[in-house]
Amino acid sequence: MKIAVYPGSFDPITNGHIDVLERAIDIFDSVIVTVARNSTKIPLFDTDTRVELIRGAIAHLPNVEVDTFDGLIVDYARRKNAHALVRGLRAVSDFEYEFQMALMNRKLAQDIATVFLMPHERFTYLNSSIVRELARHRTDVSDFVPDNVRAALIRHFGDTKPGQQ
Repeated sequence: MKIAVYPGSFDPITNGHIDVLERAIDIFDSVIVTVARNSTKIPLFDTDTRVELIRGAIAHLPNVEVDTFDGLIVDYARRKNAHALVRGLRAVSDFEYEFQMALMNRKLAQDIATVFLMPHERFTYLNSSIVRELARHRTDVSDFVPDNVRAALIRHFGDTKPGQQ
């Protein structure tokens, strides 16, 4: 069975993340979406909330597990008997960082490949930081995130400004 790990902070998960995940499901028998617990980023949502938001957003997808990790992702992937790490590439600006990480992960674990998947072009500009900023300013994010994530953002920041629906 070919298992892949799709790591990230997912703060919050976006439709772009889900698009990459759907592409990964077409390639691998099983995909584990894993949320980084000890990231250098200060998250909007705590780890448990992010896990629950992901589970709600991907309930319709087969063969997907949601988990958390800390430490090195290659160590986690080995524990899970994964063959690959899945990373999304939106634009050229993502490539340099992701390329460096892939090379380091290959050095640490030659048996685990990094697979880069591009989301649909309608998601190439989308990331969690943009979604958080839009939600902070009470702008409608329904085109960018699943309904359960939109609801969580509204609970956190408040509903959209009148006339924005």
